[in-house]
Amino acid sequence: MKTLSSLAFLLFALIGNAFAQQKADMILFNGKVNTLDDTHQKAEAVAILGNKILAVGTNKEILKLKNAKTKLVDAQQKTIVPGLFDSHLHVIRGGRFYNTELRWDGVKSLKRALEMLKEQAQRTPEGQWVRVVGGWNEYQFEEKRLPTIQEINDATGNTPTFILYLYGKAWLNQAGIKKLNITGETPNPIAGLIEKDSNGNPTGLLVAEPNAFILYSTLAKLPELNNEEKINSTLQYMTELNHLGVTAVMDAGGGFQNFPDDYNITDSLNKAGKITVRLPYYLFAQKKGTELKDYTRWTGLVDLEHQHGNGINEIDYHVEGGGENLVADAADFENFLFPRPELPNSMESSLKPVLQLLVKNRWPFRLHATYNESISRDLAVIEEVNKETPLNGLVWFFDHAETISEENMQRIKALGGGIAIQHRMAFQGESFIHRYGKNAALASPPVKRMLELGIPVGLGTDGTRVASYNPWVSLYWITSGKTVGGTQVMAKENTLDRNTALKLITAGGYNLIKEQNKGKIQAGYFADLIILSDDYFEVAEEKIKDITSELTIVDGKVVFGTTTFQSVAPQALPVIPSWSPVKYYGGYQTK
Repeated sequence: MKTLSSLAFLLFALIGNAFAQQKADMILFNGKVNTLDDTHQKAEAVAILGNKILAVGTNKEILKLKNAKTKLVDAQQKTIVPGLFDSHLHVIRGGRFYNTELRWDGVKSLKRALEMLKEQAQRTPEGQWVRVVGGWNEYQFEEKRLPTIQEINDATGNTPTFILYLYGKAWLNQAGIKKLNITGETPNPIAGLIEKDSNGNPTGLLVAEPNAFILYSTLAKLPELNNEEKINSTLQYMTELNHLGVTAVMDAGGGFQNFPDDYNITDSLNKAGKITVRLPYYLFAQKKGTELKDYTRWTGLVDLEHQHGNGINEIDYHVEGGGENLVADAADFENFLFPRPELPNSMESSLKPVLQLLVKNRWPFRLHATYNESISRDLAVIEEVNKETPLNGLVWFFDHAETISEENMQRIKALGGGIAIQHRMAFQGESFIHRYGKNAALASPPVKRMLELGIPVGLGTDGTRVASYNPWVSLYWITSGKTVGGTQVMAKENTLDRNTALKLITAGGYNLIKEQNKGKIQAGYFADLIILSDDYFEVAEEKIKDITSELTIVDGKVVFGTTTFQSVAPQALPVIPSWSPVKYYGGYQTK
């Protein structure tokens, strides 16, 4: 026994000595590090070895881990936090189209928005469209109003143009109407309206009444980029996210995003090791009536437990489960311009077999639900399935849940579910108040109560078509309770402190999917961290929206850096095609 004990002690000593002798590949020092690790929250420096954090501590402690090959990064007293994890964003679809889109996200005036529209119309070539696809509303503008169809036509002339406004409506200019062959005789789609003037001619306004199918199906008719341009577009979009400090995303699929066909761009980038955000993704059923067929095929096609990496990095590009749309009958679009939609009587019979299939195959699932009434019916189906085949710790959660009740939160807790919330009320808060009143908005969603109940909660954006993809707008909304137009929509007592809010958009997403070793700056955790342009914890409330990342590290690799850190940052990729709005305006706007 003495011999065994001595050998064990010797082995332990050797391992400990080897660890102590490890030297860092990269050290960030002279920073204000907020680890979000409650046992060791503040530090000055971080050492990275490979794709993991080697150590966190004082400058003196951590600089002892350098050698001649260690890359040293002076953080210049800037704030360092874990990389942001947006638990609901549409990156795979959004990336394919990003370079085609004129983004009004963050634009301060309608005058400037129309100037951008005119400039882009003049440079857009024959065969392409000008498109503004969500992420804005009229309340962000100084003028506090929407553009008129006349203003849109005057700005765009003969260049076909499509402008999407939330999930509520869209405008086509006259050239766009002509291009799509829409006439006074074109029938309205189900739950949609093609507005006509007094002469029976289409005005260009498309209205969701309340279903957004008319908007998205029209958008799907617009021309796509070629393959090389889609690759560039996706890389540009991920770089834009990196610039905002996003290091991970749970992709929620999306309409007109078919698996596996529409995943070939990100598939190819993953094989080349070029994806710069962690990207677990969910599969979204596309066609009403064939959802069970889709999920039966997908569960046979994808083995969640044995998905292969790319052999280059550990970036987490893989199928995570099913959703956010499981069946079309369960979709309750949050179009607050119209009354809450009533789900059809067929919802339960459509949803149950899909859930049974997913639970039996141990597939995690997420379910879009805006209104409490929808959540009640969804939960009844989930409870039935659970009785037949226990969920037994399976990852599942609701997306959105703006009007969820105390009773339904308790039911989610009992079933071991979670909730992913987004800043949609920052863009639709005024519309919500106009329809449901101020009191109804004071705790929509009741995030503080979710946390009190111990429900896993992740924070995100739901970019790009409804809300902006900027996570700092989400953090501004959840800590201030204000919309992008400055309206106090959430009661102050229901907002979160900045530290709690940041945890929800870092470790919170990982808690939803029950993953460890991510979302904190802690030894042994994956090295995903960002150096901020401003101190999130100290900056004035209104300035939170303007924060960006000056250096972004994902999986231990620098993926973005401003001129301050250009010596360690990758070179910016030129934007193609040459007429792309991204080339001229970038992404999120600050003017």
